[in-house]
Amino acid sequence: MAETHVLFVEDDDVIREATQLALERDGFRVTAMPDGLSGLDAFRAQRPDIALLDVMLPGMDGVSLCRRIRDESTVPVIMLSARADSIDVVLGLEAGADDYVTKPFDGSVLMARIRAVLRRFGHAGGPGAGERGVEGPDGGGLLAFGDLEVDTDGMEVRKGGTPVALTPTEMRLLLEFSSAPGTVLSRDKLLERVWDYGWGGDTRVVDVHVQRLRAKIGQDRIETVRGFGYKLKS
Repeated sequence: MAETHVLFVEDDDVIREATQLALERDGFRVTAMPDGLSGLDAFRAQRPDIALLDVMLPGMDGVSLCRRIRDESTVPVIMLSARADSIDVVLGLEAGADDYVTKPFDGSVLMARIRAVLRRFGHAGGPGAGERGVEGPDGGGLLAFGDLEVDTDGMEVRKGGTPVALTPTEMRLLLEFSSAPGTVLSRDKLLERVWDYGWGGDTRVVDVHVQRLRAKIGQDRIETVRGFGYKLKS
């Protein structure tokens, strides 16, 4: 089967070349680009399985590139940011990124994040698998919460009868809420179940994705329980 294709956009020559070699040694096929505009061209021409985007890029920054990619595709996107406390992290997530990694990063950490994202998107853990969508909770069928309908078999969502377009990460997040309506799910639990984090992660990832999900299914549909987490109103 075909190798998993990674689009890697990074303007630092040393980081770009070293990371590309590491990814290729790990079995990925890599297209590496030095700026945002060439990265967008490569994405449109080659349609990779996953995109790694540095935040600070010449020509078109990584956040803008992520937004352009998200306008055209639900392909998974990981942002690379030089500072964990930077507003760029939140901006990247709001633009549609699924996760981020802070630079300088350990190669094993980057590989673990890539494989976790690919598993969430149905790539069977990395190289050698194509995109197959997301898997829902056990069971299946049509779940209804007021005017919100979640088809866990067809992986479709409708609000007031109108289809709602969700990214795979947003869909997995909604499936977790739908499987336990009225139950408070902590941020750590959501990181474990949706982002496949076997270790502590940045809960901003959860918060931003909940905000994005609310914007699509209704601001009052998911309730914040201060000090504990979130729950889907039943």
